[in-house]
Amino acid sequence: MMHWIILPVVLPALLAPLIGFVMRHDMTLARVASVTGTVLLLATAIGLAALAADGATHIYRLGNWPAPFGIVLVLDRLSALMILLTASLALIVLIHAIATGWDARGRHFHALFQFQLMGICGAFLTGDIFNLFVFFEVLLIASYGLMIHSGGRDRMRAGLQYVVMNLAGSTLFLFALGTLYASTGTLNIADLAARIPEIPPEEASLVRVAAMLLMIVFAVKAALFPVQFWLPATYANAPAPVAALFAIMTKVGAYAILRIHTTAFGPGSPGTEDLASTWLFPAAIVTIAIGAFGVLGARRLMPLIAFSVVGSMGTLLVAVAAFSPTATTAALYYMVHSTFAAACLFLIADLVVTQRAADTLNPVPATVQNGLFAALFFAAAIAMAGMPPLSGFLGKLLVLDALRDPGAMVWAWSAILGGSLLTIVGFARAGSALFWKSTALAGQGGDASSAPAQIKAGPTQLAPTMVAIAVLAGLAAFAGPVASYLEATSTQLFDRAGYIAAVLDPATEE
Repeated sequence: MMHWIILPVVLPALLAPLIGFVMRHDMTLARVASVTGTVLLLATAIGLAALAADGATHIYRLGNWPAPFGIVLVLDRLSALMILLTASLALIVLIHAIATGWDARGRHFHALFQFQLMGICGAFLTGDIFNLFVFFEVLLIASYGLMIHSGGRDRMRAGLQYVVMNLAGSTLFLFALGTLYASTGTLNIADLAARIPEIPPEEASLVRVAAMLLMIVFAVKAALFPVQFWLPATYANAPAPVAALFAIMTKVGAYAILRIHTTAFGPGSPGTEDLASTWLFPAAIVTIAIGAFGVLGARRLMPLIAFSVVGSMGTLLVAVAAFSPTATTAALYYMVHSTFAAACLFLIADLVVTQRAADTLNPVPATVQNGLFAALFFAAAIAMAGMPPLSGFLGKLLVLDALRDPGAMVWAWSAILGGSLLTIVGFARAGSALFWKSTALAGQGGDASSAPAQIKAGPTQLAPTMVAIAVLAGLAAFAGPVASYLEATSTQLFDRAGYIAAVLDPATEE
């Protein structure tokens, strides 16, 4: 049995309690253990991506129990891609948190960080919807602690809203699981894909209810309208490295929609085949608009970035809503791009805000390294807004090219292009206030007495942000090979028969 498949779950699961109980009073030791574990996770993710590149669906059966009776983990191109994306982002964020000292503002940062990685990796690998719920809860519990890391009234208030919203989502998730199990007798994704088409349409009402409840749950995780309101307050008040890691959290919701509503409720499923796309597309269009107007109207830097994440999720889910291999390829490219772009913006915001009294978009005398921060912000902003030459432009171009259906083209193209224009204006206004007007104010001898003591950011503090920008540039430079891999990933995702055979056939090679 290929035990490497379970390592992204087991490694952080073993490391987190070790850090939490043994190393919590020794920050140096905790940092070494956390970085070592994250590097090993990245190495494992690279190995699993290479393993999945053969196009086969690899199965790990816990206790060697066959599906659907036992717990299975499923590794294919899509899950391997998401694990690699998670591990890469985690290492970038972790180095930034250590370099800036954010991790030292609470004893349990590194333990919670590893538990978060365990939940995220488990959600991407599981082949069972109930275990998807379990891993959702693991990552959410860890995110609660990370959200309120270092305390503060505003952070606690935003954390309470975050907890309440996700508890409501978890309750709906349980209702959906109970309804689905009552109507099908299974929660294994492959077994659902095999059984649901056999249900007569007139008896599939409970399945439709369960599918709709799951869509709502995943919409909460993905910050989709009308349940997107928790994200701006949460991300804007979270510690910047935590907000950067949370860039992958919304992608868990998008992944779940892709996996469940393509495989279990996909073509041939009575009454559920078009259910997701019918509701997902208009909600995604509105989400783009909310994100764009939020960016335009933001008066603080962190909320501005948070609203840009909302808009990027709308763009991603517009492509997902098409539920076609071509549109999914575009969605996956944009998913990778938007994850690094959002994380990069939050890391830059942390560097900028530490040199200012607050993150308000008001001109103050120019800080140290003002030109360097301006260049980094400019690069990340054009990536998020979708301007050339970075990957955001190619990502949106792929999405627009995939949405040529006459019924969707007008709405999708208008929303994406209009949203991009408003986002560009919002980021330009923010950059002007933060850097250009601040430089002019400094030349006039402005008062800098309210600003904190300014210390130049060192190489280790700047390196994570620069690496994230380099990844965005690399996605643009190697867009052809990346798109080819993602095209094969989409083709495998829509091969329901191959997925069902790999998971349910006990003779499948592990």
